[in-house]
Amino acid sequence: MAIADLFRPLALRSLTVPNRFAMAPMTRQASPHGVPGADVAEYYRRRAAGGVGLIITEGVRLPDPAAAFPFSIPTLAGDEVLAGWRRVVTAVHSEGGTIAAQLWHQGGERSDSDGVVPVSPSGVDGLGQPKGRALERGELPQVADLYARGAATARELGFDAVELHGAHGYLLDEFLWEKTNLRTDEYGGPLAARTRFPAEVVAAVREAVGPDYPIIFRFSQWKGTDYAASIADDPTQLQELLAPLVDAGVDAFHPSTRRHYVPGFPDHDPELSLAGWTKKLTGLPVIAVGSVGLETQFRSEKQGQLIQPAPVDRLVNQFEAGEFDIVAIGRALLADPAWVNRLRDGELDRFAGYNPETALAALA
Repeated sequence: MAIADLFRPLALRSLTVPNRFAMAPMTRQASPHGVPGADVAEYYRRRAAGGVGLIITEGVRLPDPAAAFPFSIPTLAGDEVLAGWRRVVTAVHSEGGTIAAQLWHQGGERSDSDGVVPVSPSGVDGLGQPKGRALERGELPQVADLYARGAATARELGFDAVELHGAHGYLLDEFLWEKTNLRTDEYGGPLAARTRFPAEVVAAVREAVGPDYPIIFRFSQWKGTDYAASIADDPTQLQELLAPLVDAGVDAFHPSTRRHYVPGFPDHDPELSLAGWTKKLTGLPVIAVGSVGLETQFRSEKQGQLIQPAPVDRLVNQFEAGEFDIVAIGRALLADPAWVNRLRDGELDRFAGYNPETALAALA
């Protein structure tokens, strides 16, 4: 019965997701000059046809040279680019799926190999080393406007929602994390101040898309440079982090974890996941993610390790306990675009593991 419940629709403002499964955003660098081609449309269409209710795109770089690199990451500006995204949206909708565009600014984690200077809250990267330059206070409204214009464009193209990438050590997350936010103005210091700029971005997006368009915010404790990083050390701090984002207009949260079943704050609850804490503290819909249906955790320390399927019992138990509303799936959908339908039909035993170093065809 619990698995059947995962196939019930979910209303999220103006969006009705046909089931509780999402495709997690996964960068592919497969859009030459930022243009998503017919292959990109087919890539997403196959996952929608395989049963995914909500596609969350790979990170889409904002229309500013400092936002992201390389330029094979898709963007959201230019006639050819917009035509490509329309094909993507149409393809997903043709299979009964819905789709959200993830808006992405890499901040200090952007490569500077092309000579473009990265920008971040304090001019340091996730290792605490000097890199690029710090954003001046007067530049922050311009950056917020990039997100707002990107969201408005996504809505015009027919995307059903937008997700703001505030995780993994990228720009918005760099404001949240004390290791990368060393500012001494009103945007730095205590957690409430570090949340200020991400909340301003959410507010700008809300103004641009109107009151009924869904805004998802992805955040994480872990960073690409530090798996053990923490923004919030306890539930009180997590609430302090999330409340301004809720007030600014977030409709759903997507707390990114490497393993969906790991307790968020084991000293306070030995079982409740970060997704569960997020839902408990905000009351908003939550997307859980992290090694769903797989034995190996996301970014396993054993490179090239064969990715093997695992039972979904813990996931079902979390859903029954009300810890999340949607679950996002990543690597399992790369290996098998029909993973969701296999779960529905009781055919997960037909899922085959794959080696990420050799299975490039899985990205097709």
